[in-house]
Amino acid sequence: MARVLVLGSFAESLVNFRGALLKDFVSLGHEVYACAPNASKEIRDKLSQLGVEYRDVYLSRTGMNPLSDVRTFLSLYNLMRRTKPDIFLGYTIKPVLYGSLAARLTGVSGIFSIITGLGYAFSRRNLRQRFIGAIARFLYKISLNCNQKIYFQNPDDCNYFNRLGLLRRAGQAVLINGSGVNVSDFKMMPVPTDVSFLLIARLLKDKGIYEYVEAARIVKAKYPDVVFRLVGWIDENPDSIKKKDLNLWIADGIIDYLGKLDDVRPAITASSVYALPSYYGEGTPRTVLEAMAMGRPVVTTDAPGCRETVREGENGFLVPVKDVKALACAMERFILRPELIEKMGRRSREIAVEKYDVHKVNAVIMKTMGLHSEKIV
Repeated sequence: MARVLVLGSFAESLVNFRGALLKDFVSLGHEVYACAPNASKEIRDKLSQLGVEYRDVYLSRTGMNPLSDVRTFLSLYNLMRRTKPDIFLGYTIKPVLYGSLAARLTGVSGIFSIITGLGYAFSRRNLRQRFIGAIARFLYKISLNCNQKIYFQNPDDCNYFNRLGLLRRAGQAVLINGSGVNVSDFKMMPVPTDVSFLLIARLLKDKGIYEYVEAARIVKAKYPDVVFRLVGWIDENPDSIKKKDLNLWIADGIIDYLGKLDDVRPAITASSVYALPSYYGEGTPRTVLEAMAMGRPVVTTDAPGCRETVREGENGFLVPVKDVKALACAMERFILRPELIEKMGRRSREIAVEKYDVHKVNAVIMKTMGLHSEKIV
């Protein structure tokens, strides 16, 4: 039996994104700790029901405050000294960077990381982001050197890390199909009669929120009854949209804003097409996989992480990044030919089951960790 410590930067993701993996670890008899900052009682209770022990850590998800990051590292170092894990698995940037280093210094024998996309640090739109990116690359090179395996959710990110020389050997990289989706929980649902669109995301500029709204304006000028739903929330990320813009879109009737939902399935069920015009630097967007599993066609960008989810003309359409007109045209195709929705939705479901089933994704992770048996890599 191994003692496994899984670290994320957002407590809800331990259940929503890693719950099935944690459950699989427990089912094999391993002792499992899940760690993140500021988990609610509800999240703690859900982890407990999975047989997982929660440990709180200090970790600021955003920003590059050196004192805050030193405090994060010390918090993780002390946590690992107390829990003495055999295996460490980190995902998202700061858990990977500081968790890997803390694991190395405390003598953890198996260190693994999941690269869930490049995100804000590699956007390079301005001097500040380029500076943050340079620091991130330096820290990645040090921390990833400690890892036995690094899991990438799309080939573009894997190739990018290789080009930058951030991996010490080719065998470190393992390509997985995103975080996967539980195709039993996200079941195929009938398509609504009226054509409508849905976007689910943190309300960041790079998620394509502004492009989605502008495309909605274009489409609604010709088809005023078409509904454009938006699910998500504004968080502390410096790339978040402005609250005043969101209020204006609601007031103008451009979008139907549903807020932050603990369960997105009713929103997907009520909508006929899923759209994510992201250029964020996704690993593989989980919301797209959930919509696919529920039988919805997808319109997304021809960008890393997003492009892998769509087989052009089979289960949806790819559009160029930041191309509002192309996005609106792709949406209009479903309005003009509504029979495509059900046909492409069925294909989305097939791809989700074949490629993105969370149990298939987790099997790859556990096998490469050696946690499918008593042997630990």
